[in-house]
Amino acid sequence: MNRFWHETISRLTPYTPGEQPKNSPQLKLNTNENPFGPSPKVIEAIQQNLNDNLRLYPDPESEKLKTAIANYYNLPEPSVFVGNGSDEVLAFIFRAFFQDKKLLFPDITYSFYPVYCNLYGIDYALIPLEDNFEIKLEKYQPNEGAVIFPNPNAPTGIPLELKIIKNFLGKNKNTIVVIDEAYVDFGTQSAIGLIEEFDNLIVTQSFSKSRSLAGLRVGCAFSQPELIEAICRVKNSFNSYPLDRLAQSAAIAAIEDEGYFKKTTQAVIGARSFLEKELKNLHFNVLPSGANFIFTSHISYHAKHIFDQLKSHGILVRYFNQPAKIDNFLRITIGSMNQMQQLIKVLKQIVL
Repeated sequence: MNRFWHETISRLTPYTPGEQPKNSPQLKLNTNENPFGPSPKVIEAIQQNLNDNLRLYPDPESEKLKTAIANYYNLPEPSVFVGNGSDEVLAFIFRAFFQDKKLLFPDITYSFYPVYCNLYGIDYALIPLEDNFEIKLEKYQPNEGAVIFPNPNAPTGIPLELKIIKNFLGKNKNTIVVIDEAYVDFGTQSAIGLIEEFDNLIVTQSFSKSRSLAGLRVGCAFSQPELIEAICRVKNSFNSYPLDRLAQSAAIAAIEDEGYFKKTTQAVIGARSFLEKELKNLHFNVLPSGANFIFTSHISYHAKHIFDQLKSHGILVRYFNQPAKIDNFLRITIGSMNQMQQLIKVLKQIVL
């Protein structure tokens, strides 16, 4: 430890993102990126904003983008917050609401949650998933603390039904509940429609996955205005200009092109169904997925062996070496139909 470091920094274990290789692999299926590029209208919007105005600061509140998002979800604009990717949005939420509470989240979930807890000194508890890897909300006894979980969960991909979430919110009205919906657009029901009914609910989403803007970093949160105001206070105490001009214009174009959004998300869902069927034919166990990835294990070959073999063929997937509960699973991003066919072709060489 460097003598100038604060002791908190020496204890941190930072989040480790999926491998981003310098040389392009044959297939990159390890970071849940969309196989389809952004809407052509996004490219057009960016090109239109490549002008002398880049010398000026962007709108600090991203008002036009918030209006577009609010209109899309039929919400009042004060119920919408936008930030530099959903990771930053989550960081602000952790700072705004969790520091004086005990936070509960699944033991197998998005690994940024414990990182933020350790960074901010937040007390937390891990709630074990069921043997079938489902989240069981009946296990969560927050006692006016706080709860966060993704829906669908990551890396398992298993979604929770909206009626189960609504029932949990109704029984825990003094508990802040954050639902991380980064992958919701691939077949999982969103909880945004519950915001008006529950003043303890915050929903976060990302433009990185279903809207193909991972390279621009746009995320958002939805809640009643009183909670959004708290997130804004944190944002404006940290960075008044989280979204640049190009990101704002691109995100507006992305959310307004509903036809492209539906076309590409349905293509991913179709490719996911194909991959699930083909993997089962190759004797893989496949967890049910409401995301743009699947979580799978083979009945005979260890996940690490398959991971290494795929990598030797230029195909990257995600292997989680820990915890032990998932160390024999692979997370595979859903690509185009052609990419999934290529993957299956190589897997047949490995496991047959």
